[in-house]
Amino acid sequence: MPDSPLSASPYEVLGVAATASHDELRKAYRKQLRATHPDSGGNVEQFHRVQRAWELIGTPEAREEFDRAGEPVIGGQSWAPGGPPPRQDTRPQTRQHGHPGGWFREQYLAELREWVGRGVTIADPYDAALLRRAPHTVKHLLASAIAEEDTARVLSTLGIGFTVWHDVSTGVGGGPPSRIGVGHPGGTPMSQVEKLDHIVLGPTGLWGILSEDWGEPVKVKRGELIGPGLQPGEQPLKALGARARFFARAAKVKFSGLVIVVPEGAAPADVVPLGMVKGAHALLVQRPRVVQLLRTGIAGIGTGGTDLFEVRSRVQATARFV
Repeated sequence: MPDSPLSASPYEVLGVAATASHDELRKAYRKQLRATHPDSGGNVEQFHRVQRAWELIGTPEAREEFDRAGEPVIGGQSWAPGGPPPRQDTRPQTRQHGHPGGWFREQYLAELREWVGRGVTIADPYDAALLRRAPHTVKHLLASAIAEEDTARVLSTLGIGFTVWHDVSTGVGGGPPSRIGVGHPGGTPMSQVEKLDHIVLGPTGLWGILSEDWGEPVKVKRGELIGPGLQPGEQPLKALGARARFFARAAKVKFSGLVIVVPEGAAPADVVPLGMVKGAHALLVQRPRVVQLLRTGIAGIGTGGTDLFEVRSRVQATARFV
């Protein structure tokens, strides 16, 4: 998986504190090498993480550089919000409404200020060294924002036949989701905030989409997602289905498919069927494949005979953005 705000620091990978001595660091590295080496039955991916961690902090010079600046970019892009990449062609683009990732960005900044302390000036809220020290729940808010923004950039290439609505509220009464409990242990899991990250309408039907980054790969068990990055009791597919159903009833439309989008490498396969949820086909999809899926669709599934213009009008009239 690519780096994200939830990626473990090299100290966490080696299992030592950031204040550990060089001898402690070296002993931890050797211990982790033995534990994760494939020849000893260890995990190949974790073995590579251990080697990468040592490259970053294994010498005094490298450690000083890492402690000073950390790794301030993800996939070559800053953590700070940015616009879409420059257009490479002149073809008409997808119609888009709403502000992807905006709500989670607001929550991240608010929670970060609360964690740092009121009245304390934060020179750069996206500084890598600062974020490394932040609680996991604060990092997850930023990771969720970036996941939505990355998916939105991909969806923008669908073409003129598609319309996308981002960050659509599905809370009771159509109001915005509450911030209470978000980003705190025992609070609302990120994937269960009362909104649909993206609604996509095109020739292949109406799709409800959740964009997520749990920092670790996920698997499917009994029709739901599981993984070390999910909070206890978190059921993202069930939550997505409930929110899609609420919106569908309000707009008098029917979703053709429900999709959970995760970063490349974070799922067992490019596209993983999850069965039927609230009358819609559900799938787990790695981000690079989502456009192909939405363009080709699922055989025999569309808008249920309802005219695309009519569905678009109903969605547009119902959508309230957070």
